[in-house]
Amino acid sequence: MTPRSYLRLALLAALLLVAWLAYRPGLSGGFVFDDFANLPALGETGPIDNAAAFARYITSGTADPIGRPLAMASFLIDAHDWPAQPEPFKRSNVILHLLNCALLYALLRAFGRAWARGESEATTATRMDYAALIASGLWALHPLFVSTTLYIVQREAMLPATFCLTGLLAWVKARQLLAEGQTRAGGFMAVVAIVGCTLLAALSKANGLLLPSLILVVEGFSLPPGPRPVGRSATVFRAALAACWIATGAMVLALVYLAWAGIVHGIPHRPWTEAQRLLTEPRIVWQYLGQLWLPHPYTAGVFNDTTAVSTHLWRPWTTFLAIAGLVVLCLFAWFGRRLSPAIAGAILFFLTGHLLESSSVPLELYFEHRNYLPALLMFWPAGLWLVGVPMNLRARSAKPVFPLLRVRYALTAVLIMSMAGMTYANASVWGDNAHQGTLWARLNPTSARAQVTAAQEEIQHGTPSRAIARLTPLLAAKPEEVQIAFNLIAAHCQASDLSETDMATARRALHLTRDPGALIAGWYARTIPVAQEGECPGLSLAGLKDLTQAGLDNPNLPPGRKQDLEHALGEIALATNDPKAALLHFNRGLELDPHETVALRQAAELGSAGHAELGLQHLSVYDSLPIAADATGPGMATVHAWVLQRQAYWPRERARLVATLKADAGVSP
Repeated sequence: MTPRSYLRLALLAALLLVAWLAYRPGLSGGFVFDDFANLPALGETGPIDNAAAFARYITSGTADPIGRPLAMASFLIDAHDWPAQPEPFKRSNVILHLLNCALLYALLRAFGRAWARGESEATTATRMDYAALIASGLWALHPLFVSTTLYIVQREAMLPATFCLTGLLAWVKARQLLAEGQTRAGGFMAVVAIVGCTLLAALSKANGLLLPSLILVVEGFSLPPGPRPVGRSATVFRAALAACWIATGAMVLALVYLAWAGIVHGIPHRPWTEAQRLLTEPRIVWQYLGQLWLPHPYTAGVFNDTTAVSTHLWRPWTTFLAIAGLVVLCLFAWFGRRLSPAIAGAILFFLTGHLLESSSVPLELYFEHRNYLPALLMFWPAGLWLVGVPMNLRARSAKPVFPLLRVRYALTAVLIMSMAGMTYANASVWGDNAHQGTLWARLNPTSARAQVTAAQEEIQHGTPSRAIARLTPLLAAKPEEVQIAFNLIAAHCQASDLSETDMATARRALHLTRDPGALIAGWYARTIPVAQEGECPGLSLAGLKDLTQAGLDNPNLPPGRKQDLEHALGEIALATNDPKAALLHFNRGLELDPHETVALRQAAELGSAGHAELGLQHLSVYDSLPIAADATGPGMATVHAWVLQRQAYWPRERARLVATLKADAGVSP
């Protein structure tokens, strides 16, 4: 190694150290939002300390059809059971982010070396190396990615980037080996890139399936034409590119089908239509670009429920401009690919990286973490400019072509340290949950989720009056937001001033709301004991029963949520010592959405309350119900069901429960 090589490694190490220090304040933060929806799977069927438990856990993912088993397995590095401490998870995320920074440097350096190959002097290659270092530093220290790196569950967004970077490095090596006539080695590396790394990326998150498309972008725009393979190597090279085109074509066809199906059949449980989503996403993509090129130390974080939906090409008027702007951007990249290949490659890599999550798939409209992978090449043109490499990489020159090169070096230092400072500030917020909630509420004044999060912090810190003042006007503006209504009840309970008017407002919210997910079940599980013990003046079991009935009368709620409400009525009946009414409500809920797991849990509750014979009756009711055929189709849910069946998991759990219930009821086995 040359002294310059040691210098580059030292600078890379220094960059990684700066990034670690910038993220260090965020390690003390807690779990947030979707962490609570995903990480409890670590303990759902007990500690993961054997092969059977491991198989149940890694096949239990439901976030996409593939299930993200590799990302789920990565959480076992930090904990094998739930609840767990957040710091190990966050530390692993930061380490993974630093690894991605190093991989990005290696990839951009490989790009630069490919363009500099054949230069008579080493100066161009050296400047390319420094451009790669600057670009990877700007990416790693960008404050927008704090909400990805310190948001534990978004490791699912980081791992695809890891494997895509690895795959792109493998592709660069494959094309080099094939150009040198090393057919077997080059073909092997191509398979590693296109098949192996795509599989690993997709097992982390579905957008890892974009790797073949990203390889095409890199091959067509970010890399020089170079010497073409000949003979058998040329055949392998063409076959590899054909495989990428086939995968890309299949992806595009699937997205077109989803768009057609969404427009024709509608999208359940979303407040917007497929057509509105397709009109809205171009505006959001421009918003992402603005956040990347005009960074801010504090971002909106994990809350995305305030995005204005485009209902027409001119409503809002920026819709048409956003769509036209993306078309112009694509045309600029295509026609400018020879004059500015780095810029063209960065543009098309970014847009291709958003192809899955910002098009027809009916996901939520906006998330900051969706930029983590697409923005990988975003700052390479800036890095080239800062070290004096011309944008027209074909017109290479050993001498700097820009004046005031020392000024640009100083600007580089300012940019790196500014990014580090903004990331440090944002990470400090992520390390303080109370400050985090308050800041996000200020940045998202109309977000129900953000305001509820801040109100929960205020309730926990003994200032319910602030929570009431925060939530009351918001509920008046959004009367269907049941999360606001439920937290207002909690605030009024702490303030000891819960009134019938507050309960009536909550009844209205529960009657109007759409599918609030697991919110209903979790809230009732916490609130019924409070009402039973009389800890909240004004909150009674009778009042909760009336509230629940308002939800059952809601035509918008799907069967699963109404099952949660019937379950709540059953728990209220148990709390009032009316076990037969509890059995009636449990049975009604089971009829709405039959699941053996629900039947077993409710039978166990009846048994724990001293009514084992009713628990046995409840299981008999489940046995009499027609169970709908599994309509999940191919995917991880089917694999998970197969694992459970193979392990005879539920039959064993049921046998144990039935034996216990029979023993408690005095029934002979």
